[in-house]
Amino acid sequence: MRYLIALSALLALPLSLDVGLQMHARSKSGAADSFSTTGAGIRGWMSGAHAADALPIHVVRLTREEDPPVPLSLVDVPIDDDGAAGAELGIADNRTTGGFLGHEYLYENVTLTETENLAERVADLVDEGNRLMLLDLEPEDLLAAADAAPDALMFNVRSSADSLRGGDCRSNLLHLPPSHAMLADALAQYLAWKRWSEVVLVTGRHEEDKLWSAALRRSTKRFGLKIVDEKDWDREPGARRTDSGHHTAQQEIPSFTRFADHDVLLVADAGDEFGEYLPYRTEQPRPVAGTQGLTPTSWHRAHEQWGATQIQRRFEAMADRTMTPRDQASWLAMRALGEAVTQTGSADAAALRDFLLSDRLTLAGFKGVPLSFRSWNGQLRQPVLLVAPRMLISVSPQDGYLHETTELDTLGFDRPESGCERF
Repeated sequence: MRYLIALSALLALPLSLDVGLQMHARSKSGAADSFSTTGAGIRGWMSGAHAADALPIHVVRLTREEDPPVPLSLVDVPIDDDGAAGAELGIADNRTTGGFLGHEYLYENVTLTETENLAERVADLVDEGNRLMLLDLEPEDLLAAADAAPDALMFNVRSSADSLRGGDCRSNLLHLPPSHAMLADALAQYLAWKRWSEVVLVTGRHEEDKLWSAALRRSTKRFGLKIVDEKDWDREPGARRTDSGHHTAQQEIPSFTRFADHDVLLVADAGDEFGEYLPYRTEQPRPVAGTQGLTPTSWHRAHEQWGATQIQRRFEAMADRTMTPRDQASWLAMRALGEAVTQTGSADAAALRDFLLSDRLTLAGFKGVPLSFRSWNGQLRQPVLLVAPRMLISVSPQDGYLHETTELDTLGFDRPESGCERF
């Protein structure tokens, strides 16, 4: 079995008899190293390598019914399977890899009603033998699920809340999306690199907006930026589709954005209520960044470096749409789980958790560097993309930000700063 384990990295992507597999990794100089082989060669070499008895791996994805958000614009197509499609691609990739090793992946997608008791449903799933779960849920439900099954291994594939990686952390809950702190740090590093040091901050009226705002405040201080002015946006969304909608915004935004002189306007508007109205309408001609404008994110349709075009095209062929950050988080969770099963030869939740939190994990995520989980809070280390609506602008960590362990730990709360005490 040793040569099978050594080949596991080569099986991260579906193989064909005709198409070679290519893995990319960014070296310190920024160059890409490539290794390719053919699916036919690997399939031929590994024929007959299945274990005598298949190893079943039961994976459950949990989410709640919810109304899809109202699109801000006609160019935004509503998505009714956000996250679910990424999980489906990930389980398909795991089945490709596992097929060579006698691993049988069994997948169930569970959608709860808005009022259904989550803890009871999780307990029922555990009684049925399920110990591996992807949770596409809001923070309150994430904690309820983790507390209902402390011996299960769970993956948060939706929430960026810093509290889940801090004082509210759970030892059985790993986090795939970057935290608010990681996203804000990625943006602040770039602004510092550009020497855009004076910023203003506009915060929306919802709780998620306030979480974003708190992260941006922390990051500006951490990287030497200065908030010279700020305001809260407390207005109800306007009737943008009326004939006078653009005229109203054109009159109101310049008045609202009369700030002290600044380099960048930071916006915290997670619900897309007003942030998109700010660019090109502010009193001073300044760039907008944050939840709109120049945006930090884990994934974007414009990302095509380090082999990302391959997964973008495979996802589009399967889902008939582009991959979202929730899709990418769900795919990564599945691939992390698949890598752990491949390397340990086990479906035991405790054994898989130990491997995922160890330095043996080197997860390929089309980000140019191997990804791994922080052992002190379960957060996935990863570069953060900085994007405009149709273009990748930069990738953080920025050059020059060093760390004794890995530059990826310059994003978000580092070990000495962590409030998590359960890992």
